[in-house]
Amino acid sequence: MIQNLQPAMEADQDLHIAKHVEPENLPAMIQPIMSLAQSDAERDMLLLSLITAAGSCMPNLYFRYGLTGKKYYPNLQCFIVGSAACGKGIANLALELVSKVHEALPLVIAGDSSYPGFYKQLECQNGRGYIHESEGSVITDVWRSSVANYNTALRKAAEHEPITRNRANNTSSIACPQLSVLLTGTFSQYKALVPSIENGYFSRLLTLIVHDQQAFSSRYVEPASGTNGVMTIAAQQLFDLCQTLYKCRPIEFSLTAEQRARLGHHLETAYPALMSLLGDNFHSVVLRMAVHIERIAMILSALRMADKLSVISHQYSDFHCSDVDYQTAEMIGNKLILHMAAAYRMIKGAEEVSVPKVQALDQRKMLLSLLPEEFESKTLVAEAASQGISRATALRWNDEWQNSGLIQKIKYGLYKKLA
Repeated sequence: MIQNLQPAMEADQDLHIAKHVEPENLPAMIQPIMSLAQSDAERDMLLLSLITAAGSCMPNLYFRYGLTGKKYYPNLQCFIVGSAACGKGIANLALELVSKVHEALPLVIAGDSSYPGFYKQLECQNGRGYIHESEGSVITDVWRSSVANYNTALRKAAEHEPITRNRANNTSSIACPQLSVLLTGTFSQYKALVPSIENGYFSRLLTLIVHDQQAFSSRYVEPASGTNGVMTIAAQQLFDLCQTLYKCRPIEFSLTAEQRARLGHHLETAYPALMSLLGDNFHSVVLRMAVHIERIAMILSALRMADKLSVISHQYSDFHCSDVDYQTAEMIGNKLILHMAAAYRMIKGAEEVSVPKVQALDQRKMLLSLLPEEFESKTLVAEAASQGISRATALRWNDEWQNSGLIQKIKYGLYKKLA
């Protein structure tokens, strides 16, 4: 089991997300956009932003989770936390990505909305929407008025629970809200949105913390081949995908049996260790991360379907996640839960700094704990990849485990845990 949280001491424990994803393993639609980022921090922010925004444009896709088989849709709610000049502005490319969809099918909802205005627009859009705000204070400033506070509505939308509005002359309900949210801002803005760890929105809101300061650089590009051209092409591709899905009957996404087993194994081993370290209130974060991971996997898999638009409406009634998309989603979830742990500690008041310090788990112990009692080298390498650990590093750690008596070599490529 994982014993403690400790500062990242080497590159293998780097908590950046996108640097552990090979560009060619991402869906073709977003590969050119990712190339616009110029630092690891920018790539992290851009990847999470694109996934969140794209998910808002995917009607008729769902997966079932839990004993009741509850339906979940590709809608994430995320907050990117960072200090001034850390490059959060790159997240606004996500708004450009959904622009063409929004022109044809109104989607974007202003964060600066009263509750009646928010509710009415969401209702008019059949419960579908995307909130994108580059300053988290836009929402929290509005929420100071009880008439405008739709915090409860966001919490319900995250679980697709009915949002009901009751007035003397009108009672109505949005039966299944499908709302995606992307916010960026400082930690003070984040804390105003999630004032306490008991607040139910904390576990529903994925959190990415950015420390890097953006260096000045001249970013002049030719519109035909630069940002404008890349975003125009991607926006059209997402529009085509959205339009095709909109005409389809509902399509069920699912993990393979092996992927479900891997996800369950994570919940039973690595994540509960975090809960034991941080307290019972972190329990909901641990449990909901499984849903977040599957949502991310579904969005990546759907973006990959953009290359098969001509056959979607005829051949897809359900589809399974590819191993590469599951591995990417699992790795993103493994990193984000550490970012959320940092935010959790800050909200509790354990540290008083302007931006929370994200800490890495002892990855050697975590990786060993996730392996079966007897494991093959290929199992080790696959599990390591899901944690963002290179093959060379995993094999080096395997040698160290042998030398320290933690594992025993049974035969070539096969090992057994001893402790």
